[in-house]
Amino acid sequence: MKKGIHPENYRTVLFYDSNAKKGFLIRSCARTNNTMKWEDGKEYPVFMCDTSSASHPFYTGKSRQIATEGRASEFANRYAKFGALRSK
Repeated sequence: MKKGIHPENYRTVLFYDSNAKKGFLIRSCARTNNTMKWEDGKEYPVFMCDTSSASHPFYTGKSRQIATEGRASEFANRYAKFGALRSK
């Protein structure tokens, strides 16, 4: 690795896929706020990601179930109770 080309905060970071419940230790300068204890017993800064090669359909060969309703109807269902409270 060439000296002087990487940022000073270049360190080992745990990228954790919350869907697959799997993590990967990679050297990175990604900004993190939290830490997590890893399998080796050490605590690393953790970067939470929704999709990685452990959960992406292209790599796993499995298709994901997509919601049958759209975002607008999902929003309406979620916040319908607030409209009911307002009308009382």
